[in-house]
Amino acid sequence: MNARARGDRERVQSVGEKSRFDMVVYGTASRRSAPLAAGLIVMLALPIVGCAHRTEAMLAVATGQVTTSKVDMLVATTRLPAENPGVLFSGERADDISLSNVVISIPPDGNREVGAIQWPDSYPGDPLKSFVTTKAQTISETRVNDWFKRTSGPRRKALIFVHGFNTTYSEAVFRFAQLAHDLKIEAAPVLFTWPSRGNALDYVYDRESTVYSRFGLVAVLQEAIASRDVENVTIVAHSMGTSLAIEALREVAIRNHGVSPKIRTVVLASPDIDIDVFRRQVVEMGPKRPAFLVFSSRNDLALLLSKWIAGDVDRLGGVDLRENQALLAKLGVTVIDATDVAHADPLGHTAFAESAEMLNALAQNVLARAQSAPRR
Repeated sequence: MNARARGDRERVQSVGEKSRFDMVVYGTASRRSAPLAAGLIVMLALPIVGCAHRTEAMLAVATGQVTTSKVDMLVATTRLPAENPGVLFSGERADDISLSNVVISIPPDGNREVGAIQWPDSYPGDPLKSFVTTKAQTISETRVNDWFKRTSGPRRKALIFVHGFNTTYSEAVFRFAQLAHDLKIEAAPVLFTWPSRGNALDYVYDRESTVYSRFGLVAVLQEAIASRDVENVTIVAHSMGTSLAIEALREVAIRNHGVSPKIRTVVLASPDIDIDVFRRQVVEMGPKRPAFLVFSSRNDLALLLSKWIAGDVDRLGGVDLRENQALLAKLGVTVIDATDVAHADPLGHTAFAESAEMLNALAQNVLARAQSAPRR
């Protein structure tokens, strides 16, 4: 075994033995990585084509007497405000956190499939057929408690979502509206959106934006922990956003000598994070930490591209973790393998939000942990 192969094997063995599938991938990656990466970049860019109408997505419209579902969310962002009111916030970095109250109208269930985001063809859109914004206003910190009391339900729960790479402000808002609606979890929906440029070619910029935005997510978590109105917090992070979520939790743990028992569950969907880094960060949180639920898939092509960019280092969400479940369980990590789940995403990267099967599994796990006794 050469030094390169031996080093690769040692990295994987830090969380368990490498599977046969992983060995096949390692054996072929060097020969095909460049053309494969180029093809994946093209695939990532394809959904952007023909989406000019999304520059008007955040303009509020009146739905009149039409009966639709509404998702009333709090949005905290480290993005710089955009000049275009239909975009609201850009992909550039701001010095401070901005807070907004955004309400998204979702078509009746009979007019859409579970997991689908139906963008309007043009402004203002038909609320019976597409997602539309009915409210997008700044909100002061003093009014946040009023909003939370109105939306959190009797158990005073909060659901915090951190999006992934290549996501604009409106895409983050609409994805979270879809997720919160389809999960049917009674909790106050809080979106943390960081400065992604929404461009497949800005991977490095987006990655550094997650590092830049850690202060913002830490502040949101600290506010939730300190609030007497919040009893139960679930965090759902996707793709590159999982790195931000784990880093923020690690900092909270260091500051507070552990993670508050209010934070019950952390869901990592298609996590774009180095396996060894994840293990180290979880350990450094100390014994007072939440339970982790990881959605992984060996068919996640976006994470295969990320692996190539990272120097052929496996991403937590892109390898077969089933053989490592005993070791991961000691860290409080449960794994759900979504490799064989049917979904609409050609990259296999958003099954957690688009597949009815995965949405059901996510909801059941979150509800089970929310109803369990809190950690001490």
